[in-house]
Amino acid sequence: MKDLKTLMPHHRSEPKMERWKTLSVVNEMSEMKHCNKVVLFEGRRKRDLYMWLANVEKGPSVKFLIENINTMGEMKLTGNCLRGSRPILSFDQEFSKQPHLAVIKELLTQVFGVPNHHPKSQPFVDRVISFTYLDNRIWYRHFQILSEDGGLAEVGPRFVMNPIKIFEGSFSGDAIWENADYQSPAKHRQLLRKAAKDKYLNKQKQKIDHEVNVPKVTHDFDKYADVFQGDEEEKAKELLEKEEQEEAEEAERKAIEEQHKRMKKKDEMKKLKQLAQAKKTGKALAKGKKKQKTTLKAKKKGKNKVEADDSD
Repeated sequence: MKDLKTLMPHHRSEPKMERWKTLSVVNEMSEMKHCNKVVLFEGRRKRDLYMWLANVEKGPSVKFLIENINTMGEMKLTGNCLRGSRPILSFDQEFSKQPHLAVIKELLTQVFGVPNHHPKSQPFVDRVISFTYLDNRIWYRHFQILSEDGGLAEVGPRFVMNPIKIFEGSFSGDAIWENADYQSPAKHRQLLRKAAKDKYLNKQKQKIDHEVNVPKVTHDFDKYADVFQGDEEEKAKELLEKEEQEEAEEAERKAIEEQHKRMKKKDEMKKLKQLAQAKKTGKALAKGKKKQKTTLKAKKKGKNKVEADDSD
């Protein structure tokens, strides 16, 4: 925020604003300062920074999420432009192709562009502020012009603006545009925690599956390897008995599976019959209730008639 103040000699700062107040109070504060454009920084959870750009008179206003902030003091770059000089604003080609970016471009030029012949500005142009649109974000860079042939040296600061919404009025009104790809930082952190948790659970599951599926017999020997050892007739009988036993076990297993399937079908048929009976009984009860109501009404009418006759 201090870096932007040094780069904008035409600013008038107002550091105090209570949290319980609505953003519409900013319009009154700007009128008291005789300003028609507003840059509002809003911090949340002591880790997320949001920035508002607004035209106080007629709107619109844009809300950004500020990411990857690098101040001039952190980077200590070689660029050193004159304080109070007027900048050249450079915009990417995408700002003239997409309509919502055209609105943002107009607001950025009105806010970051230093007015000509401003009392606090210098009559020089020795720096460039570039706004590049990449990955659905606006990248802010600030350079010093070294020579007339186009040599540049970065001054700083650096930050990335992720547009969230564009509102019709100043800090109010209907949303003209909304970023469909925007994800709040809190939601992003929640997904990262969930991914780390799922990674741990997957590792534990893999360990359990490995322990369960580890083969108990390391080497599966050929069952016909010892055919030619010992008496041939005895070996042949043993092999035949094994094959018959395996076939019997397979047939028994298939019979059990078929029996289970039949039982399932029977259970399903019973359930369907019970449902049909329940529906029928429900309808019969409803009809019986209707008949009871009609009989009661008829009895009441009869009583009324009798009472009327007695009165006559």
